[in-house]
Amino acid sequence: MRIGAIEAGGTKFICGIGNEQGVIQDRVSFPTERPERTLANVIAYFKDKQVEAIGIGSFGPLNIDPESPYYGYITSTPKPGWGNYPLLNTLKNEFDVPYGWDTDVNAAAYGEAIWGAARGLDSCVYYTVGTGIGVGVYSEGKLIHGLVHPEGGHVLTRRHPQDEFAGHCPYHRDCLEGMAAGPAIEARWGRKGSELPADHPAWEIEAFYIGQAVSSVILMLSPKKVILGGGVMHQEQLFPLIRKEVLHNLNGYVQSDQLLAQIDAYIVPPGLGDNAGLAGALALGLKAVEQA
Repeated sequence: MRIGAIEAGGTKFICGIGNEQGVIQDRVSFPTERPERTLANVIAYFKDKQVEAIGIGSFGPLNIDPESPYYGYITSTPKPGWGNYPLLNTLKNEFDVPYGWDTDVNAAAYGEAIWGAARGLDSCVYYTVGTGIGVGVYSEGKLIHGLVHPEGGHVLTRRHPQDEFAGHCPYHRDCLEGMAAGPAIEARWGRKGSELPADHPAWEIEAFYIGQAVSSVILMLSPKKVILGGGVMHQEQLFPLIRKEVLHNLNGYVQSDQLLAQIDAYIVPPGLGDNAGLAGALALGLKAVEQA
């Protein structure tokens, strides 16, 4: 079986071909430019691949309501040219195959549940912390949607007592994304996170905000695994700091061995590494075949 997969990111698109075992057999990436140019690259890649379905995990916000006339659209993104863009329909006009369609973080959560760090579990939450912050939720064996889809990157946060940064989100200023995404780190410290040493005070502040978010999602959704991915989380020194913050915030209230005795195996990096999003899109494509 040949399944097409698209991880449609705000910075780059990754396209690939995989099979039902989750093996990525071919992949290509290119910058996210104006939609017409970007989709021309996508179409050219798949033109001769003879795929049986295509799964798409996209940056958002998205319309994921199949009953809506705008299903398959990217909606209110501030990314130039992409607001109210019919991404899914553009591809449907080129390839007559079943499609899976969801957010990039929901796709990553799904991939981790099928083949990665949450394999065998019926719930997990996936955070990507990078250019933005997104949250994917897999609960009781299915991806969670609802009114729209989870937008956990924009939850409100308590401010770190030593942090005077105003916040970087154009909508909310000091929400989680505005305080802890990659651009917020760079704006606060004048350097990209990748250029800061491991003992820089930036990481304690970063863990403070991410730890709040993870604590809240544990209390609200009680996932069986929390997975932290994205470029910022390549700073591995963040994981013990975040786990410490979570234990401090929960203060023993949630009585679970996974938290109290095994937190190193509970709050983890993606089992699929940087392939989580693309593998998740592959999993969405396989699901589309099953439902066709």
